[in-house]
Amino acid sequence: MLRSLLLSRFRCFDSLRLEIPQGVVLFHGSNAQGKTSLLEAACILLRLQSPRATALGECAQFSQNTFGIAGSLEGKETNSLRFHYAENGRKLSVDGESQRSATDYLRHSALVVWMSNEDLSLVRGSGEQRRRFLDFMASQLFPGYREALKSYEKALRSRNFLLKRDARPPWPQIDAYTHILDENARILTQCRRLLVESLAPLAERGQKEIASSEENLHITYESASGDNDDLFTTLNARRDEELRRRVTVSGPHRDDLLLSLNDKPAAKFASEGQQRTVALALKLGQANLFLQSRPEPPVILIDDIFGELDPDRRNALMAYWPLASQKLIATTHLDWLDDRFADAARMRVSQARVERES
Repeated sequence: MLRSLLLSRFRCFDSLRLEIPQGVVLFHGSNAQGKTSLLEAACILLRLQSPRATALGECAQFSQNTFGIAGSLEGKETNSLRFHYAENGRKLSVDGESQRSATDYLRHSALVVWMSNEDLSLVRGSGEQRRRFLDFMASQLFPGYREALKSYEKALRSRNFLLKRDARPPWPQIDAYTHILDENARILTQCRRLLVESLAPLAERGQKEIASSEENLHITYESASGDNDDLFTTLNARRDEELRRRVTVSGPHRDDLLLSLNDKPAAKFASEGQQRTVALALKLGQANLFLQSRPEPPVILIDDIFGELDPDRRNALMAYWPLASQKLIATTHLDWLDDRFADAARMRVSQARVERES
């Protein structure tokens, strides 16, 4: 459970020191006041990833090239985390002790589920959105996944560069990177397959709970590494195609998560309301999978989704989410609140200032 958050030169916040109450916390206020940035900062502190920015440098305050985030956790041996970003590198510390790697740092942190209106892209968007969803989950559950993903992406960039650089590609050099891709792809594919096998029944149950009907959600992992996940053989067999297209045509960077509702592709045949329910079911499935996988419940960060949900879906969502999880909610208005939020702490956010309301 995250009990405090300290920001320096992060987004619209020049500096902030915030104590976070237990249970449900509501950050409310008008748009562009800093509500989502608070949730983003919590996500970066806990997982070293932003759900909004492609590069962490984008999170620095305007005209600045550094920022810092710190916070304390309750319920773990670890008491404090600190993350400092600069253009020439980052610094990570746990209880004041410098950490040599992200893996060492994350071992002391908490699991995180991020929910927002943009989750609709999981259903109707490109495969890249669904791969990011899988990667964010898998990197939290499987030791070594994060390192394998980074190694794969680095080798992929180098391989694509060689494919494009010369009129006659240097295949011996390219094959050296193909071996690196194959080695790391096997790790990624195995973890993703195990992840989807565990996630599927939880998300399918969530779909029925939220929709309050017999809507059958089916989730299938589609590997792009070829037969028996043998990426090296697959790429060798498609060499002519790669020569023509000058890009790596197979591998985990082309995997996808196939979503069908009542045996029809959800992106094409589901209504917008059904698609929103599918997205919610995926995120709630993630939360319940984390709850099953670790002793500590995940922190759930919820960015302004309640105003978009009808009362039935909102009620079903609250009935299915893990009760033990800390929930930090950003919202522009509070007219959807009911008695179940009577004990929730309310924080008003205005012009990068946060004040607790009585």
